[in-house]
Amino acid sequence: MPVFYRIMRHETVIDPLEARGHLGEKSWLFVDCRFFIREPDRAERDYEQSHIAGAVFAHLDRDLSGSIIRGVTGRHPLPSPDVFAATAGRLGIGPATQVVAYDESTGAMAAARLWWLLKWAGHDAVAVLDGGLNRWISLGFPCAVGAELRPAAPFEARFRPKMAVNADDVLAVLSDPTYIVLDARAEERYRGMNETIDPVAGHIEGAFSAPYMDNLGANACFRSPSELADRFEKLAGGRDADHTVFYCGSGVTAAHNVLAYALSGKGIPRLYAGSWSDWITDPRRPIAAGESAQKT
Repeated sequence: MPVFYRIMRHETVIDPLEARGHLGEKSWLFVDCRFFIREPDRAERDYEQSHIAGAVFAHLDRDLSGSIIRGVTGRHPLPSPDVFAATAGRLGIGPATQVVAYDESTGAMAAARLWWLLKWAGHDAVAVLDGGLNRWISLGFPCAVGAELRPAAPFEARFRPKMAVNADDVLAVLSDPTYIVLDARAEERYRGMNETIDPVAGHIEGAFSAPYMDNLGANACFRSPSELADRFEKLAGGRDADHTVFYCGSGVTAAHNVLAYALSGKGIPRLYAGSWSDWITDPRRPIAAGESAQKT
């Protein structure tokens, strides 16, 4: 009688202690997603100086975003499905590949973007490295220098279009009490008090503040699933994943909230990928500052 082994997939986050045991396995791919918004070219230089051994590099602007159309899109529009599928294949992601995405330790925001994109594309075997590169280094695990590549793979895309919403979708649900829209930016940006990135301050009128950094505890690691479940139950007022929409400045840190929500076991909520930088391209869309009144 043949013996069948169940292969465990990692689909939300993974601890470095677990990930370390799979270095060098052909079916595992580590992807360095570091990004610095003020220095967009720095991350690739840092990657070449030191990265997790065997990891390939994905640039937020070039690989994990589409082309910006000024006055029409936000700062990090989604790539088209065909373009992202080609990128995933070029990175070496095949149907049986377990992907581990990481950045440094400041919330794993760009790694969460890759996590979301792969889920959107139908590839579920993807997890974010808990604590990021800084924790990996602190544990003394192997790093390497120079750029690395993996052979291209036949990426099998099965896109899930309902995971993403656009500005019109958000506008349609703002007055619907069965939905809630949550802003992942820091509270001072939500309130319009400290906007240093986008040309208009404030938030989508009717949205509520849900800073993504509140998903993290000690060592920039995610809080426990039960803690996250409690957080999102309070924020969403009992609404389910299909009726919860996250956004941020450009659709990157909001993916961190989507990931944390999934880690809590509550499902995968919706992402307004264009986010605030897309919303403000049309002055007819309602904006506000200060605190929105909680829906009931």
